[in-house]
This record gives sequence, C-alpha cells and structure tokens, in this order.
Amino acid sequence: MTSHLRDTRTRSVLLRRRSFVARATCGPQSPPLTAPVTGELGAAGLFTVLLGAALAPIDLFIVNVALPTIDTELHTSASTLEWIIAGYGIAFALLLVIGGRLGDAFGRRRLFMTGLAAFTLTSLACGLAPTATVLVVARAAQGAAAAMMVPQALSIIQATTSGERRGRIFGYYGATAGVAMVIGQLLGGVLVSASGWRAVFLVNVPIGLAGVLLARRTVPETRAANPLGVDRWGTALLGLALLSLLVPVMEGRALDWPVWCWVLLAGCPFAAAAFLAAERRMEAAGGVPLLPMSILRVPSMRRGLGIALPFFVTFGGFLFVYALTLQDGLRLGPFESGLALSPLAVAFLFMSLCSPRIVSRIGHRAVVLGAGLQLTGLLTLLATVSIAWPDLTVLHFVPGTLLCGVGQGLTAPTMFRVILSRVPPELAGAGSGLLTTTQQASLALGVAIFGTLFATFQDMRSALIICTALQALLVAGIALAANRLPDPRG
Repeated sequence: MTSHLRDTRTRSVLLRRRSFVARATCGPQSPPLTAPVTGELGAAGLFTVLLGAALAPIDLFIVNVALPTIDTELHTSASTLEWIIAGYGIAFALLLVIGGRLGDAFGRRRLFMTGLAAFTLTSLACGLAPTATVLVVARAAQGAAAAMMVPQALSIIQATTSGERRGRIFGYYGATAGVAMVIGQLLGGVLVSASGWRAVFLVNVPIGLAGVLLARRTVPETRAANPLGVDRWGTALLGLALLSLLVPVMEGRALDWPVWCWVLLAGCPFAAAAFLAAERRMEAAGGVPLLPMSILRVPSMRRGLGIALPFFVTFGGFLFVYALTLQDGLRLGPFESGLALSPLAVAFLFMSLCSPRIVSRIGHRAVVLGAGLQLTGLLTLLATVSIAWPDLTVLHFVPGTLLCGVGQGLTAPTMFRVILSRVPPELAGAGSGLLTTTQQASLALGVAIFGTLFATFQDMRSALIICTALQALLVAGIALAANRLPDPRG
C-alpha cells in the first residue's frame, strides 16, 4: 500500500512538471502551443511592431538627455531625478513577464494596442506634469504601459513569421536597441534645445496614436492555445525586494539616513529569500512562477546572468552620471550633451550588427573582447576628465565614448546569445523573461547606486572620476568572468 502511494505521488509530480514545461512553451518565443494565426505579418505590420518595440528604449535615452533641464525647471533633488529613470525601469521589470502572459491569454495585438495607447496617455501625463512628484508617478505608469506593449512585439513576430524571414526580422528587432540609443541621444538634445524638456514626452503622443491606428489594420491577431496564469505572489515579493533596496539607497542620503531606511535595507535579503522560496514552491507544485528558478541550473543562464547584472548596472549608471555632468558640470547645452554621447550610440548600433560574424569566429571570447574595449574606453574617459577638466568640449569625449560603444555593442548581443544558447526550447520564453527582467532591474539599480554615489560629492570632477573608476572595475571583472562562459556556437 505504501509503495503504491509512493508511486502515485511520483507520477503526479512528473505529470505536474510536464504540465509546467508544456505551459512554459507558451512564452514569447515558443509558438508550438499558439492558436491558429489569422494572417502573416506584412511590411506595414512589421514597421508598426518594431515602432512599438523601439519606443520604450528610445524613451529611456531621450529622457536621460532632459534630466538637467527637468532639474532646473521643477527644482528637483538628485534622488527625484533618479526616480524619474528608475521608477520607469522598476515598473517595466516587474510587469514585463505578466504583460507577455496577458498577451498570450487575451490576444497579442489587443495587448500591443492597449499598451501602446497607455504609453501614449502616460507620455502625455509626463509632458504635462506640474510637479516632480507627478512626473515620477507618470513615469512609473509609463513603464507599466511599456511592459504591456514590448513583450507582444517578439510574440507577434514569432507567431506570424517563419524560416529565413523570421531570422531576418529578429535581426531587425535586435538592432532596435542601437537605433533607439542613436535616436534618443540626438532627438532628445534637439527637442530639449528647441522646445524644453516636456517635448521629449509629448513627441510620443502623435507617434503612439499613429501606431494604434496602424496596428488595428496591419497586425494580425494571435494568442496562445494554453495561456499561463499570473504569479501574483511572485510579482509582489519581487517588487518588495527591489523597493526595499532602491528606496533607501536613493532617499537615504537626502534624508540623513533615518531608521526606516536601515529597516528596509535589513529587510531586503529576507524579501529576496521569500521571493525565491515562493518561486521554487510554485514550480515544485506544478505551477508556472514569474521567474522559474530551475532554469538557473543551466550553466549558460546562471553564469551569463552573473555577467549581465553588472554590465547593465554599469550601463545605466554611466548614462545617468554623464548626462548630469555634461550639462550641470560642463555647462553644455542639451544638444551638445546628446552629441557628446552620440559616438557611443552609433558605435553600439554598428557593432551590434557586426557581432554575429565576430561570434561565429571567436565564440564567447567576443564578450571578453567587448569588455576589454569598453574598459579601454572608460580608462580613456578617466584620463581625459582628469587632465582636461574643466575645459572639456564635445570632441574630448569622442575617443572614450566611441571605444565604450564598440565594446558595449559587441558585448550586449553576444551576452544575450550566450545566455539563451543552452536553454531548452521548451523554456525559451521563461529564459527570455528572466533575462529581460534582470536587464531592466539592473538598469534601475545602476541609476540608484551611481546616482547616489555621484550626489555625495560636492566636487563634480571628483564624483565623475570615482564613478568612472568604479565602472571600470566592474567591467574588468566582467572581462575576467566572461572566460568561463560556454561557447554559443555549439
């Protein structure tokens, strides 16, 4: 009798695990369980989907250029500026996976259009915000809207294309980050110089409205045959863990570190542990957690995320600190500030397009090479700032930012490829969700850490040198750790 019960329990656990794997295939990159498609994605539909996918990262870079002007007009604190960037990233990171699952359940075109419409409305709210507090809240809402919109782009492409065309379109999708960086830096500078900071948000309104109208006519509707549920507890606990770290880090210095800041910091590890325990418990019970912990057993995922976290922390901190330095410290205008960082953006775009060929020749060592070039760029900037301050011009930044862009453009897409290379096909959606959530949370964490460190120094030159040196140390660690990554070619 006991043996029979044991066998029955074992079969039950196996069936639940198989059920989890089957349902996990409904993620953004797993079309086998997708309901029949009503049509192929045409050129106009592809343009619309890529436009929506590009709006979210463009908004990150375009707002970065406007931060000093926002500071001047709304009389904000350093921590409020950090919240304008980090609030968007936190909401995006928390709701990204949920947005993908809602699209699977209710229709990807429907969620894409809903997310794009919400992004348009929240952009309007940002552009009309009367105070810094209203702007922070509107930015968080904008991040939530982006989390509804962006996951649908990959899902729609995956479900409505096939063969060589799908591979080519994914190449276009991968290049959107580089294009977004270029457009964000240059357009942000132009708009702020010509019309003030509100224009960087209001420009989304006509684009968003046009995108919604186009999507209705050009994007076919798809949905998953067996959609996943929403992990409410996992989402809440992940949000608690992130906020218990970021709130005291960003607000502690300005408030002279009150007791509640230390209480929140002390509670962060417990919130993180509770999140991990809840995810493992749900997965063991046959449910589908927000971020399946079993996927971390895959070496490429575990080691790759260990590199992705400091990479994006450095990336987010770098853009925030240099945006403030260029305008507040060196008194460059918004356009000149955007122009100073445009070599980084252009180099990033170019190298992201070239990276597949490089990876095919040297494999995971492309990450080592990219980190080495980024480290060289940071050291070049460190030397430039140390020697030429305060007589720096846009041209002074070209060598350092160009090398940083080349290194980042080689590292980022290769790192994504390495991380997902050994993930089983049935867990591709879960792996992509974990990677993208890590990316967005790390960007917000980078703004919080380096923004707070930057604000602690009265002398901006010293603040920039210390932040750049710390970023260089992190990138050096990435270069060393990347040697242990698996080869994505086989």
